[in-house]
Amino acid sequence: MKYNSREENVRAYAKISSLLRTYIAGICFTMMIALFGYGLGKVPVFNYVGQMAWAIIIAVVYRQILGYPEKLRAGIQFSSKRLLRMAIILFGLKLNIDVVFHQGLILLIRDVGTVFFSIIITMLLAKWLKADLHLSILLGIGTGVCGAAAIAAVSPILKAKEEDTALGAGIIALVGTIFAIMYTVLRPFLPITSLQYGIWSGISLHEIAHVALAASPGGHDALTISLLAKLGRVFLLIPLSFLLLYWMKRKGKRQHNTKIEFPWFLIGFLAMSFFGSFIVGKYLILPKNIINDISTITTYMLTMAMVGLGLNIHLKDLRTKALRPLLAMVIASLLLSLLSYFSLKL
Repeated sequence: MKYNSREENVRAYAKISSLLRTYIAGICFTMMIALFGYGLGKVPVFNYVGQMAWAIIIAVVYRQILGYPEKLRAGIQFSSKRLLRMAIILFGLKLNIDVVFHQGLILLIRDVGTVFFSIIITMLLAKWLKADLHLSILLGIGTGVCGAAAIAAVSPILKAKEEDTALGAGIIALVGTIFAIMYTVLRPFLPITSLQYGIWSGISLHEIAHVALAASPGGHDALTISLLAKLGRVFLLIPLSFLLLYWMKRKGKRQHNTKIEFPWFLIGFLAMSFFGSFIVGKYLILPKNIINDISTITTYMLTMAMVGLGLNIHLKDLRTKALRPLLAMVIASLLLSLLSYFSLKL
């Protein structure tokens, strides 16, 4: 009996060790691709696309050429699920709720309009184009709120497939970059002030990086007001997520009581937002380089998660599934840009 017990312990230890090695190898695999994408995102010209988009592109290319690395699946899924939630929690530090309510209340009203307009118009266009509605709603939310981070945050609530999440994040990063570059090209010819240009960028562009890219040429004031406007849209991710959770639970009850898991990571996101807004800088002084390092780590974790998601993409899905949602999103983004531009005169 002792011999059998010892043999079972050895087998159990070997199994745990093998699983641990698989986890570590898979995580390191996503880390290496993310590092490559992160590096490309820093190179001139390539930096217009951004590190997350490059990481997804590299992962997709790897999948098409070499296939999915099945032996590393456990570690890859850890990156695409667990690291993703951890990154969303840390992303909350970027949201200063105090600044939103004290300085950006009027902008917040515009932001509410942006979120609702983007989602509703994208979904109406998707129905008209007979596009995939699951991917379209992710793109609508990404357009209205804060790009890939918003898509990643709401995907567990909407029970979106990993390939839809990856496709949505990749599309939003690419289209948002094109729009940001288009804004910088148009800026010198537009009959608006730098502040108006900053507001326009902040309430209509897709991700924080896109807003910063477009608003920077307008000067310091334009960049400041644009980021404040964008901050309001990030804040709206919180009530929107709980609205979606309520909607999914109601929908689940109608569909044979389908259980909807509560997205606890959003509580972490909210807690980190309050911590960054009311504790850091008042009761806890952190050097600026530490705050920047945390921001870099958050972005890198999110990039690793995108690698894991990107490995699930088949290019045939892009041809058959993503083209119509992409078209719906591009039209919605154009309409949003035009409407928000003309609203500056109000």
